[in-house]
Amino acid sequence: MSGGTTDTQHSYYRREPIIGRPALRWPGEARLAFAIVISAEHYEMRPPEGAFIPPNVPGGFGRGPYPDFRAYTARAYGNRVGIFRLIELFDRFHLPATVAVDAQTATACRALIEQIRSRPWEIAAHGQSVTRVISSRMSADEERDYIRSTLATIETHCGVRPAGWHGPEYGESPRTVELLAEVGLRYVLDWPNDEQPYWMTSAAGEIVSLPMAIDLDDVFSHFHRKIPMARWCQCLTESVDRLLEDGEHSGRVLVLNLHPWLIGHPFRISHLEDALGSVKARKGVWFATAGEIAEWWRSQRTVTGFEAPP
Repeated sequence: MSGGTTDTQHSYYRREPIIGRPALRWPGEARLAFAIVISAEHYEMRPPEGAFIPPNVPGGFGRGPYPDFRAYTARAYGNRVGIFRLIELFDRFHLPATVAVDAQTATACRALIEQIRSRPWEIAAHGQSVTRVISSRMSADEERDYIRSTLATIETHCGVRPAGWHGPEYGESPRTVELLAEVGLRYVLDWPNDEQPYWMTSAAGEIVSLPMAIDLDDVFSHFHRKIPMARWCQCLTESVDRLLEDGEHSGRVLVLNLHPWLIGHPFRISHLEDALGSVKARKGVWFATAGEIAEWWRSQRTVTGFEAPP
């Protein structure tokens, strides 16, 4: 099997609607697998020349000319303050987490990495920094080096080689899936097009796509769409309730992406606390890291029969 792209289509996965799939079962007969990704990101005041930064990358009042202290410090708040509120909350609720760490955060934020490593959490790779987004502007060699150097830096400073990948700003090029499989990564979080994991195939091998609930991503909801916190909490609990209902016949997954520079502020964290407390009270939810979910799904599926479409 091989994956690949053209200008109009790709062959990384089958166009297989959810109604035609075998029933998926989670551990303990749970109906919903629930994971939380904490995106620990570094926002550069002066990105290197040629770095791709999408025009809508949030931060303070939007990007300004160097020295851009407003945007830089608004984002730095996450790794200085906000993430520690999340750590305290997750400890209190006994919740696991996957922390998507970029290479610059791994290098610069030693106290934060120590806190993460002291818990039974997972570290996923999150690129070089949020101001260096993968895109088709890169050559194959540049992208390959970007991925490999990210993994090497995180392994050096965090003491673990990540099994999962979340591109900054969900960014990918047409070749990213193949390059991730090439270096042995087990899952990717950048394709928010499903409510179950699925295989992505390429010439370099297979990788599991673990879709994130992008409409519940706190940046999408609060920064871009200006959804009030109370309504966002309602959206989250309503989503969980419906997925539990649908999961009676075949299990569903919800991966929630949180950004400490935004959700970690004191006027937002209490809303998150209420929402997670409500989710914790539901029966039939399996709380796990993204990697645990991907590995369980792998154990229930084989590649056989999941051929790429013509």
